[in-house]
Formats: sequence, structure tokens, C-alpha cells
Amino acid sequence: MRSFLPVWLGRRPYEPVHALQKTLQERRIAGEIPDTLLLVEHDAVVTLGRGAHASNVVAPKAFLEARGIAVVETERGGDVTYHGPGQLVAYPIFSLEPDRCDVRRYVKDLVRVMGLLCADHGLGAGGRDKYIGAWIDLDAPHEWPGDAHATHPAKVGAIGVKISRWVTLHGFALNATTRLADFDLIVPCGIKEYPVTSLESLGVQGVPSVEQLARRAVTHFETVFAAQAMPLTETPP
Repeated sequence: MRSFLPVWLGRRPYEPVHALQKTLQERRIAGEIPDTLLLVEHDAVVTLGRGAHASNVVAPKAFLEARGIAVVETERGGDVTYHGPGQLVAYPIFSLEPDRCDVRRYVKDLVRVMGLLCADHGLGAGGRDKYIGAWIDLDAPHEWPGDAHATHPAKVGAIGVKISRWVTLHGFALNATTRLADFDLIVPCGIKEYPVTSLESLGVQGVPSVEQLARRAVTHFETVFAAQAMPLTETPP
């Protein structure tokens, strides 16, 4: 059975955690550490993936700097996204060998984890064929009707990954109490047609803290990845 080490990092700025991810990926490829799941709440930051278009950062750089919002280029796939307080970010540093070497399956697995977190609060979230991420139908928020039948889809969780030698990097970001107005500073993931949502904006009462969500996410990673979690720690390997 697979196992992984869950690590709660608390609230951290983006760039040091980005550097930590890359170091851990190299060490996981070398077989020096076990599969590791980093769970974190970031300070406000706009990140640009490999496919990012500069025009999708709507706000001027000076305005972002004045708001204390960093702008960071990354090696993950995808376009522009936002991380900030009230958002659970999960970075699995997992080896997909020998039996999970399928990028589409891995992305769907991340959607499933977010879907289970939403289900904990009576919401139905699922994936879409054209748009990567976890989505909720605002017209039927308690049960995801499927991509073909969703009449008012909104994105509750974003995904961006990079895989090297079948070891994963980056991951997902689930909006709990995230300030949705900050998404207006960008075109999230390059998608103009659909809004962004959060557990709070969907009417969830008593939205848990990001740390509480992180602890629950560990259980859902166990389920989705058929793995056993080691005791949660605050110290990376």
C-alpha cells in the first residue's frame, strides 16, 4: 500500500514554498524521501504558468505591488491564477510509478479530492472536459449534474501541475473564504466565460479554517490515492 507524509505549513508566502517544492521533488526522484503532501495557505500572489498570457493579468503591476500582491512566474502548466488567504493549497510531491503513470488520471484524482472536500459541506463539485479544475453548478450547488448538464458552472478549485520522471509538482487550490474580488485582478486560468466561487459564497455555514480543511484533505487523499497517511507534521522532510 502507498503511504505519504502530510505536512501543514501554515500561512506562508509563495516563493519559499515554491523553492521547497522543487527541492522535495528532486529528493523524491532520487528516492531520498517518501511521497510528501504539502498543505499551505498563501499570502496573496498571482502566479503565471507556462501558458500564461500577460494580458490575463488585468491589474497594473504597480497596483498589485501597492496591494501587497506578488507576481511570480512558475513552471507549472496553465495560465494565470491567484492564491490568497482563505484558500487551501495542496502540493502533492508524489511518485506516480509504477501503476498511476497517467496525467489525466492524476488531474481527475485532484478534482476528486476537492469534490470530497466540497461534499463534506453539502456541495457537489466535479470536473469538466474542456476546463481543468473543480466546478460547481450555481443553479444546483448541492449535486454536480455533470459537465453537459451544468447550467451555471463556477470554478471553486484550480489545478496546475508539472510532472518530472513521474514525480508530481504543484497541485490544487480550493477556495474556502478567499476574497473573490481579488480574482477580478486577473482572468483566472484564462477563462472569461465563467465565474469563480468559494465555499463561503455558496452559503456554507461555519466554513472551517484552512488548517481544518487541510487535515480533512489528508483523509481524502488517502481515499483517492488508496494510500496511508503518516502522522501530520509541520516539518518538511
